[in-house]
Amino acid sequence: MKASEQRTRHHGSHAATISWLADALGAALAAAGLALGVAAVAHPGSAAMWQAALLLGAGGVVRAAAQWMATDLGLKAAFARKAAERARHWPALLAAPRATSLSGDDLGRAIDSIEMLEGLEARFRPLRLAAVAAPLLIALIVAAASPVSAVILLATLPPFIAGLALAGTAARATAARQLGALRDLNALFADRLRALPEIRHFRAEDRILRQMGDSSRALADRTIATLRIAFLSGGVIEFFAAIAVALVALYAGFSLLGILPFRVPETLSLLSAFFVLAMAPEFYLPFRRLAAAYHDKQLGEAAEAALAAPDAVPAPGTAPFAGVSATGLLLRHAEGPLIGPLDFRLDPTGLIALVGPTGSGKSSVLAVVAGRAPIVGGTLTWAERAPPPLAWAGQRALILAGTLADNLGLARPGAPDAELETMAARLGLSPLLATRGLHGAIDWRGSGLSGGERRRIGVARALLSGRPLLLLDEPTADLDADSAALVRAAVEEAGRSRAILVATHDDQLAALAAQVVRLP
Repeated sequence: MKASEQRTRHHGSHAATISWLADALGAALAAAGLALGVAAVAHPGSAAMWQAALLLGAGGVVRAAAQWMATDLGLKAAFARKAAERARHWPALLAAPRATSLSGDDLGRAIDSIEMLEGLEARFRPLRLAAVAAPLLIALIVAAASPVSAVILLATLPPFIAGLALAGTAARATAARQLGALRDLNALFADRLRALPEIRHFRAEDRILRQMGDSSRALADRTIATLRIAFLSGGVIEFFAAIAVALVALYAGFSLLGILPFRVPETLSLLSAFFVLAMAPEFYLPFRRLAAAYHDKQLGEAAEAALAAPDAVPAPGTAPFAGVSATGLLLRHAEGPLIGPLDFRLDPTGLIALVGPTGSGKSSVLAVVAGRAPIVGGTLTWAERAPPPLAWAGQRALILAGTLADNLGLARPGAPDAELETMAARLGLSPLLATRGLHGAIDWRGSGLSGGERRRIGVARALLSGRPLLLLDEPTADLDADSAALVRAAVEEAGRSRAILVATHDDQLAALAAQVVRLP
């Protein structure tokens, strides 16, 4: 995460914390108004009654404003954190998911885990700081009216903190298990969805449904276990809050009646007694709020651990590409036939074309190079120790709700508008720019976009990514002659500085390749 994004998030979180402290001051104003009103109840028309009403009203306004600001600032901090995490994880996920884990696992990290950060950033972290400072502030305010009452409130803190720490230790492990179960369920669902034709062919629907049901019940059980600990921490808070209020009430009542069994260095008046009684519940209110957000903390920290794990979706990069060679490469088509053996070498620059009839396995070869499909035989040897960052433009380009600029710049967040417009024009998308504009809205279905426009948006993303290896699947399909010529020119130019492996039926595009690999 960039330093500027971290500063923005931390400033928003700290501002939300300050707002929660302002809420404590509003509570003090309201408590003062309540105490003054009770003390002046014998004189309904006195100025004290008007002062009490004014204090109550001011306290209510301050509390409402403080809570609104805390919520608003916390959400802004959460949105900033989620946007930064999406910018870090989504480009790599959209370019080419890895074969080392199920795509559902990656999706669970890049979508579910990121969304689970919202409660942690918006609610728990501001409340965590406020839960430390606000009770001390309230105790200080109470001490101005009754030092003994402040001491009573503070004396209940140590055992409370010990109980909450024990509950929190157990909660951390259960939250991690819950998030793991959610990722496993996502991965299982994505894997079974890909294998749906095979499942139907072998009539395994009932067995798969039972498997999905078992995984769903396991997730539900882990969720219940996590919530059980969250309720336990809430019960600890309520227990000590009740003790604190009861002790202050006993002290105030016995002090007013003059029957305390010991001497104290103060004399409580009716006004001060009602003030400390009104403030006593506020002492544990920040902890109550923290307990309500504790489940968000558990899930958020488990999500942070998943996003930071070594096998998390890797961040995109621009590492140099030294080449890849296939020797006797064998792979299996999704529906059964064996493909290969294939031999080719892709240098750091240049264009290789995969040609063959529909269904011959051109897309499957791209998937093997991208790490999305297994190798049955032969070798695929990378000059580096690991495959380089690559960009993939498939036959069905992903369209997200947003603007044309958002969709063009997915693989390169922050690209200037001028660069996006230039690339769109190079690929023949000028009419689309003229009708919609670069920042025109696009819904999640891509309504109004033709198949050729969708395909060119995908190619534009791959070219804009700046990655050293591009995998293009039928980039000129569904295009008129003029648009196809523009795409061919852009691909040929990109091949002078990058390596491109393209699956195509386009003879003119194949003629530009340094090597043509024919699949029967």
